[in-house]
Order: sequence, then C-alpha cells, then structure tokens
Amino acid sequence: MSLDDPVVITCSISGSLANRDQCPAIPYTPEEYGAEARRIVDEGGVHVHIHARRPDGTPSYEVEDFRAITEAIKGEVGDALIINYSTGAMGVSVEKRLEYLRELKPDVAALNMGSMNYAKYSRKRKQFVFNAVFANPFDEIIEFLTAMNELGIKPEHECFDLGHVGSLAPLVDMGVLHPPLHVDFVMGVVGGVPPTARNLAAMADNVPAGSHWGVIGISRDQWLLVAAALTLGGSIRVGLEDNFYLPNGEMARSNGDLIAKARQMTEDVGRRPATVEEARKLLALPARAAA
Repeated sequence: MSLDDPVVITCSISGSLANRDQCPAIPYTPEEYGAEARRIVDEGGVHVHIHARRPDGTPSYEVEDFRAITEAIKGEVGDALIINYSTGAMGVSVEKRLEYLRELKPDVAALNMGSMNYAKYSRKRKQFVFNAVFANPFDEIIEFLTAMNELGIKPEHECFDLGHVGSLAPLVDMGVLHPPLHVDFVMGVVGGVPPTARNLAAMADNVPAGSHWGVIGISRDQWLLVAAALTLGGSIRVGLEDNFYLPNGEMARSNGDLIAKARQMTEDVGRRPATVEEARKLLALPARAAA
C-alpha cells in the first residue's frame, strides 16, 4: 500500500452490543439503517459493516433481518456502498452464521482470525465488567473461508493481535485463502493488542505482501489510530459500533458525524477518500455485473 492510494472509509453502522441508552443515534430498524447509510454516503463512506438487529434493537443472526436491513440500505443509496456482514459471535453456531451468507451473498464478510480473552475493564471499579473467551479456532476459520470461496464473498480478516496476522500465512499456503488479502487490525479490546501507533505499524509490517489493510480503533483511541493509519498508508473504519464520540468529546449525532470527521482527517493529511469503484479495486472485489 502507498500514501498515494485513496483511503477506503468504512463505517460499522451499529454493532450488536451497544444500545440507545448509551447512544441515541444507534439504528435499530431497517429504515433507520437506510437513513444512516444515506448519511454515510453523503459524507464520503464507501463500505458499511453490518450487524443485524431486530426492530427492538436486540441482535439477530436471522436471514430475514439481514435481508431487510440490506434492502433498506440499497433502497436508499443503491450501489454506493460495499456491503459487509459480520460473522463474529459468541454462542452462535457456524452454520447459523453461514446461513445468511449463503442466502444473501454480501460483497464482503468479516472473519475473526483467532481466539482471545475478550474483556472490558473498569479502572474506576478496578475490575473487569465483561470477561469472556472469544473462540475462533482454525477449523472454524477454514469452514468460513471454504464457504466464502464457494460463494464469491471477499473475507475481511479482523486481527485483534499480532499473532492473528501471523495466522494468515499458513492459510494462504494451504490454498484456502487467496491473495490479495483485505486485513483490518482491531485495536483497543482488552485481551488484544494495545492501541498504539507503534503496534499498528508492527501489524502492518507483518501482513502478506500486496494486502490492503486498515485500522479499527475501539473507543476514544480510535482517532489517534485513524491518524496513524492515514500516515502509514492504510485505510480506516469508524462508526457507532466502535466509538460514540468525536475527537472533542462530543457524542456523535449519527454515523455521518463520524464519517465526516474521518474524511476531514483524510484530507488534512493530504490523502483523499476512495470512490466506491476505487474501493472495490483496493479490496480486490469482483467487478459488478451491472456496472
């Protein structure tokens, strides 16, 4: 990747855990997802990462909820966004998560690249407020990759630690993973890599040659990591799944606010946001049949 490359600005539109008590702007209904998609496109986003929800806000892994949300987004912005589905979950079977991929065939599907302790820690309470083991064994990763290869879905490799980046090479050697790769570094989760610019550079140095990479910063460290990725030649993700706040501490009124700030930072360092067609090329997606 090069500083001359345009920047793919991605938005994780809602996540599955946070709720409106924490941030009123989080979309629940398909219509609200569609309205957020319009704001994202208007501010320069070209790639949207989707966790499905039911209209009451509870997380869903059902085909009909992914379909309703996707149709609402496409009804609002057409092909102006690359569609990316989450496959990450605790306590939900691989087959259940493959069902909506097989039925709906998004452009991209996120794939967690390793197991880890996954926690949230409260310095005020001096204790973990959430603490779990996030299991993503190689057998399950290979099962997802095999299905994605058959379906023509591009995997997005979410790497929460440097060892997860190292897990890419044997899968390429096995022939179940086909370069060029699309890799994102998830930074700021307790149990994963600490969110520093030096750690980001180390992870970028370890991706297979020719890969496209970006950063996913969790909580308010997001903006420091966005700045670091932009100066290292990477792409960036923001959105209400990852962080509710603008750099000045103000809560975002929509995903559009976060995308607008990401676009401004991109331009301030002398780079430019990718168009959706440029993003498709950078992510090594097949050309659209109707294009």
